[in-house]
Amino acid sequence: MTLTPGKLAGLKAVSDARGVIAAAAMDQRGSLQKSIAKERGGQSSSHDLEVFKTNVTDVLTKHASAILLDPEYGLPAAQNLNGKGLLLAYEKTGYDANTPGRLPDLLHVWSVQRLKEAGADCIKILLYYTPFDTKEVNEFKHAWIERIGAECKAFDIPFFLEFVGYDAEGGDEKTVEYAKKKPSIVRGAMEEFSKPRYGVDVLKVEVPIVMEFVQGTKAFKGEAAYTREEAKALFVEVASVTELPFIYLSAGVSNPVFIETLELAGESGVKYNGVLCGRATWKDGISIYAKDGEAAFRQWLETTGVENIENVNRALASATPWTEKVNA
Repeated sequence: MTLTPGKLAGLKAVSDARGVIAAAAMDQRGSLQKSIAKERGGQSSSHDLEVFKTNVTDVLTKHASAILLDPEYGLPAAQNLNGKGLLLAYEKTGYDANTPGRLPDLLHVWSVQRLKEAGADCIKILLYYTPFDTKEVNEFKHAWIERIGAECKAFDIPFFLEFVGYDAEGGDEKTVEYAKKKPSIVRGAMEEFSKPRYGVDVLKVEVPIVMEFVQGTKAFKGEAAYTREEAKALFVEVASVTELPFIYLSAGVSNPVFIETLELAGESGVKYNGVLCGRATWKDGISIYAKDGEAAFRQWLETTGVENIENVNRALASATPWTEKVNA
């Protein structure tokens, strides 16, 4: 993989001194607003989102290499980066629930050019994807990603593609049955979007296993999809399909579970290149913000929130620099 000057500069901007991406994620929108409202027992507003994101960004970027924000509610927070890198999301939150296949859409009043002008060092897209959906659905998604890749190439800015798997047959993604399917879903997505035609620079991927179904882990809840040794082998086997840099997302799990996941990845020897970690760092602060207000939330961030992200940073000792996978 060869990087152009703009893409190289963008990746360096969001990485630590080792060349590892140790970034925080704070681009949640609809789900965050609903969570605040639920904890408050009432309503939440766009102002709540801006305040929440600004506090998370100001506190956690002191301990991260970068942060991922959205341009809808996150731009005020982008004034508090503490000299760290900025990734901006380009997709609408969620997906079209009225048509099959979880089809994506872009923010209507934004473009790669506008995101770059707003200060983005890198562009992020989230795509719900499984290689086992219909040809019609996946061709739509393939062409959609090709357009975004071309746009990022035109403006010489790194393209981070995040994909989240699902059961094309409509099954529950929280079951052991889905956990057994997950490795092939993650593998298929990584293999497909590593093709040069898409112009992706960094893959932001789910881990290929579900920790609560891994025997021999602290997260294990009694029903097994894989042994500990099988899980470690899956980390390496799934990653073998790509030569691109890739990082792991936390996918909403708790901080202890995400730390144990990264420890398992480290034991496996998989050559991952960092994380974009959101809810595993700040999720438990939602109720504090909703019930006790901004000052209490800020205090929680500066103590427990910082402890959470430092836990992640220590676990990232097993990550390898993305510079080993690219040519400048």
